[in-house]
Order: sequence, then C-alpha cells, then structure tokens
Amino acid sequence: MKNPDRSPFYGYLQKPSLVDFPGKITAVFFTSGCNFSCGYCHNAPLLGKVQSGLDTGTFTEAVRKFITTDWVTGITLSGGEPTLSSDLPFYIRWLKDRGLAVKLDTNGSNPAMLEKIIGDLDYIAMDVKCSLENYPSFVKFNDTDAITASIQLIRDKAADYEFRTTIIEAFHTPSEMHAIGRLIKGAKRYTLQPFLPRDDLPDKAYRTMRRTSPDLLKEYCSLMEPYARNIIWKGQM
Repeated sequence: MKNPDRSPFYGYLQKPSLVDFPGKITAVFFTSGCNFSCGYCHNAPLLGKVQSGLDTGTFTEAVRKFITTDWVTGITLSGGEPTLSSDLPFYIRWLKDRGLAVKLDTNGSNPAMLEKIIGDLDYIAMDVKCSLENYPSFVKFNDTDAITASIQLIRDKAADYEFRTTIIEAFHTPSEMHAIGRLIKGAKRYTLQPFLPRDDLPDKAYRTMRRTSPDLLKEYCSLMEPYARNIIWKGQM
C-alpha cells in the first residue's frame, strides 16, 4: 500500500494517558467522522464530522516524540469511528513495526474493516450502545447485523478486548441491560461507564440529565455478572 499523504487522525491528546489502554502508557489519537448519532457523545462537537487529518509527517513526528520523551508503549486509536478510514490498516501496521502495542476504540459498525486489522490489534474496546432493536432509534444506526458480526469477531479473534456501555439512567433499564447481556454473553470483559452531562452534548435533552448514579452502576455490575467473566465499573467512587 502506498504511503498516504495524510493520516486519518484529526488530532491527539497532548499528554500520554494511563487509563485508556489497560497496562500501557498510551498516546491517544482521534479520527474524525462517525456513522452513529449519539445524543450524549462527548466527542461529537469536534469529531462527529469528517475533517482533514494530520499530514503523515506531523503524525509520525508526534509518535516519535511520545516514544522518546514520554516512554509511551501503546497507541490508542479512537474517534469518531476509526474503522471508517480505508488507510487504517497502513497506520496500524506502521505503529506495530515500531514495536508499539495498538488499541482500537470502535462502535462495531464495520466488521469488514475489523476483520482486516484484528490480527494486528493488541486490544479492542467496542461500545455496545443498547439492545439490537434500539440501535435505529438510540444511535440512528440501522445495520444491526454489523453489530452482531463485530461482537462475534471480537469474541473469537481479538487478542484482548472489552465491550462497554455508557449507562443512561432513563434509557438503560434492567430489561435493556439483560438484552445487552445476551448479546455479549461469554465475553471476557464488560465495562459499565457513567454518563456525564456537559453543556456541549449534541442533544440538548442530555445536557441537563444527572450523572449516572453510583448505586445503579453497582446494581448493574451484579446484574451483568452472568454475561461476562470480568465486570468493570469505570469511574467507581
């Protein structure tokens, strides 16, 4: 594959992260553009629409600096939705050739791309937004077969992985959680994330909702135990 002139990565966190890649000091790079429309998305204001990525030289220099100055051992590719970029396999391979572990954050909408790159990924975090029947209304994505295919592919072939859900109290009822559980049943790891209101969320209704209750997250940790071997409560107080 020819070296692309521009990377798919719109930007990156200026400092390395200790929480985005389990067991790694990681640099986090973001693609722009997403095929979901989540009213509570924290990244939508910047990354929801496709924007020109960093030129390849800027991207490679940023990676070099992270390695030499910040002792980074992993790279997290987030978004937006990274699997929408046709150049993603090139950049993952480039990172692997430099001895870096690579983690992908994905919404699971593109199992064809996931199939191409899964052998080069060290960790995958896939958001499972809701039950299959609610994807069209909750995140405005209709191809639920793609979601099922990505979950199966990750369970069968990923080196390491987690499925995760951001819990919206008004939406994620116990019955909704059980439906998600049946979808991921047998998973290695499942993460519950609290919803955090912000003034710039795409849907104004979410801006005034309260943060997910710790009591509810604790309750759902127990509820989801039959569906995954390891249940994680992110942001636990």
